[in-house]
Amino acid sequence: MSYTHAERALATELASVRPDLTDRFRAALPAARAAVLARLWRGLVHEPLPWVVRRTTTADGVALMLADGRRLHGPPSDPWAVDTPVAAVELDGTPYDHPAGLLAALALPDSARFTADVGHSVASLALSRTAAPAPDGPPAQPWGWEQRPTDGHPYHPACRSRPGFSAAEQLAYAPEHRPVVGLRLTPVPDARVSGAWPAGLRDGPAVLVPVHPWQAGHVLTGRTWLPGPDAHPLMSLRTLHVDGAGDGGPVHVKTALSTQLTSSVRDISAYSVAHALATSEALERVAGSLGGRLHIARTLAAAGDGSAELAAMLRESPYGYADARAGEQVVPVAALGARLADRSPHERLDRITALARLALGVCLDLLDRGVALEAHGQNLLAVLDADGHPRRLVYRDLADIRLSPALLTRHGFPAPPLTGRLLEDDPARLRRQSLGCLVGSALGPLAGDAGTLGRVLDAATRDLPAGPAVRALRSRPLPAKALTLRRLAPGGDQWTNLPNPLAG
Repeated sequence: MSYTHAERALATELASVRPDLTDRFRAALPAARAAVLARLWRGLVHEPLPWVVRRTTTADGVALMLADGRRLHGPPSDPWAVDTPVAAVELDGTPYDHPAGLLAALALPDSARFTADVGHSVASLALSRTAAPAPDGPPAQPWGWEQRPTDGHPYHPACRSRPGFSAAEQLAYAPEHRPVVGLRLTPVPDARVSGAWPAGLRDGPAVLVPVHPWQAGHVLTGRTWLPGPDAHPLMSLRTLHVDGAGDGGPVHVKTALSTQLTSSVRDISAYSVAHALATSEALERVAGSLGGRLHIARTLAAAGDGSAELAAMLRESPYGYADARAGEQVVPVAALGARLADRSPHERLDRITALARLALGVCLDLLDRGVALEAHGQNLLAVLDADGHPRRLVYRDLADIRLSPALLTRHGFPAPPLTGRLLEDDPARLRRQSLGCLVGSALGPLAGDAGTLGRVLDAATRDLPAGPAVRALRSRPLPAKALTLRRLAPGGDQWTNLPNPLAG
């Protein structure tokens, strides 16, 4: 087997820092290629790519006619499927088993960066799959569920792309390897602060901003550094659980990482720092009207120097919303498959349907009040009872919600003191944001295929009031983010409409 530059680089580094993992890494590469190729093929088949002029179902798959006359052919593609590898895709009869090789052969405009990231995604996914298996049973700490998944975003070709991270850094910082990460602190004398920044994270007049060690070593060079608290990386990599930061108990610290993971550069804008508390308070007020079905992991404080590279947010841990005495657990939806792995197929379907019914009801009620969540599998967590039934929801990371001042005030909530991108009064865009993310990035991956998703949506929506959103969920194509198009046509979120398994 020949290796790409990214695969050779990680293999060479592993031979130096963890030679015991080298053979496992090489053995994992073919399956990693097939997993990422499946994600890329899904995007090519189902997204509105301007250079694909016709798609045709064939006896053994799907054919795509390109604007320049070339022809792509590959296997059938269920847009809701996960864990369905693709061995090869043909371009004018030539098979490609590596997604980066296929992209390089396509030579699409402005695709060089995406091609490199897809190559890195394959190599990093293989490295992630070398992680030691998790112990049987529930994790010792509640945040341990976040470290169980190895494969990243189930539909994104750059699911594990971590450009700028060496093999040693991935092993030291990535959640699937379950490391302890020592955060750094840097003094910022004239910091911009929202909320009550802890006294324990101050040094006289200067604010001590927690910084991820990767950011400290690669981006913020030349600064003064102090040792920070030990932390445990969560599913989003740059957000970490800290048992005690500053003056209080457990918090989640969101740090800036100035590198592109999946679709976005993961820094923290000055806008986010300035609006963090107002956004949290507005959402908390509205969630309080839902009868206890939704908890908000509140933003406690945010600070930075005004740049996107040096900032941090302190957020309430969502795990405090479980009643441990009653056997409850809080589990991110993206990790719920691992939590339900020992259940029978019937029980799994029952639990997933119950979650869908709860989450759709909450999101629809919020939409009625003027709030659209970005309810994907990382941001949305379920409070499960001892038998795995979802009882309540927790939502975290408010950077991408949308709020409608018009609808909020109509329902008696004060218009939030916000400006800019968080505000949206268009009902269609609010519905797409909320339900597109919930179905396309949380329920779809959890169901795992179109047939199961159809059964889940049918049962979950059957008894909901038949408003426009519910009728659309039952009869029209389902909106989802166009993840491949987003990387090939940068400039913000792109959307597609996917086949609705309830619409025949």
